[in-house]
Amino acid sequence: MRPGRVGLCIALQLAFVVGLRAHESRPGFLELRETDPEVWEVVWKVPARGDLRLSLSPRLPDSCRPLGESRVVPAPGAFIERWRVSCPEGLRGELAIVGLRATLTDVLLRIQPALGPARTFLLRSSAPAVVLGDESVGSGVSFGYLILGVEHILLGIDHLLFVLGLLLIVKKRRTLVKTITSFTLAHSITLAVATLGWASAPEAPLNAAIALSILFLGPEVVRKWRGESSLTIRHPWLVAFAFGLLHGFGFASGLTTIGLPQAEIPLALLFFNVGVEVGQLGFVLLVLALERSFRNLEIVWPVWARALPGYAVGSLGAFWAIQRTAMMVGMA
Repeated sequence: MRPGRVGLCIALQLAFVVGLRAHESRPGFLELRETDPEVWEVVWKVPARGDLRLSLSPRLPDSCRPLGESRVVPAPGAFIERWRVSCPEGLRGELAIVGLRATLTDVLLRIQPALGPARTFLLRSSAPAVVLGDESVGSGVSFGYLILGVEHILLGIDHLLFVLGLLLIVKKRRTLVKTITSFTLAHSITLAVATLGWASAPEAPLNAAIALSILFLGPEVVRKWRGESSLTIRHPWLVAFAFGLLHGFGFASGLTTIGLPQAEIPLALLFFNVGVEVGQLGFVLLVLALERSFRNLEIVWPVWARALPGYAVGSLGAFWAIQRTAMMVGMA
């Protein structure tokens, strides 16, 4: 088998391995709001895809007892369940999310007492429970949203593949800075627009369009290798800005799925975006550091290995585009 075909086969296998993992990082949201003395209203928003919801459920402190039946209503990309509980001993004890350890999802927990400030906790697969009543435990609101932003970009494989495609095309440092800045500016604009509720994009067509943006870069990488020219190669910052507007709506799903209280939207938007940029910058620096290390070590890679990153971008983009378009047609 020719070296180029070996790289293509490996990239296609990689597509099937990670193809289903893109966009699995949408967080859940659990809010407890005190409406009467010792009575709390519970809002549980669990991520879903179509009629399939994640197998997650909150386990409240043992002293809390339900008041009446819960009500479940579907929402875009989620199911929302509401009920009321009585906690005669106060909201004290362990609160856990059952099933969280087996997922890539985080859950943002917000507790709003009748008197006093709200408290926010970030529950993760490695720490799916928190002990309430211990004032030394907990994370600030800003820190929780910042971590969500970092994880959203690092677990958003499709977003990282688009950035990798740009890195394969752009070699000059000044142009690279300009290109990454354009991508950052563009997705920051649409992230803010979507989170503030000024505009929105349907999830299925949006995910298909993001996949097409990755597929678009595949042939551009090949043109770069061949020494050819195109608009993307001459002005990569322009393409990065145009497609960055699409990716910004994708980033916004990490916040809009939660259903933020109006008072927290500006703070959440700021720190979530900072988290996204921190994760994106970390990925770019890692790729550049690896490239420089290989060059300094004078490692001679076989042809198929040098071509593998470009094949991965094109193959994964094509795979996701076909997969998501098929899902969109099936949902119509």
